[in-house]
Amino acid sequence: MSELQIGEIVTGIYKTGKYIGEVTEVRPQHYLVRVLAVVKHPMQGDLHNPKEADVMIFHERKALSYREQSNIPKQMVKPYKDEVPDYLVSLKQAVDKLKNELNETATPWAEMSLKSIASLERDYFK
Repeated sequence: MSELQIGEIVTGIYKTGKYIGEVTEVRPQHYLVRVLAVVKHPMQGDLHNPKEADVMIFHERKALSYREQSNIPKQMVKPYKDEVPDYLVSLKQAVDKLKNELNETATPWAEMSLKSIASLERDYFK
């Protein structure tokens, strides 16, 4: 794959979230990407023990903020050709999709994740 250029619109996976953004810098191993929209909200809990509720700290994981910049490994970044959705609209859709998936999963991890999401929603959509 050829190198992406500054200003290109891309999707990037950061931790367990997926975002649409703009490349603002090309680095040896990463692209610096400015977030414009959310495709997939990050999973809740411990990244090292995914979908486990019995962990030392159950992390509440926020989506990256609008225009927040993030170093994303080059292999996790792909060109994006469609129209970029509004950040808040995309965040709401990503949160709703995650909540629907969690509601179908009757596990302690899903219950704890739904509590985290409820807390995040109060913060996101004041």
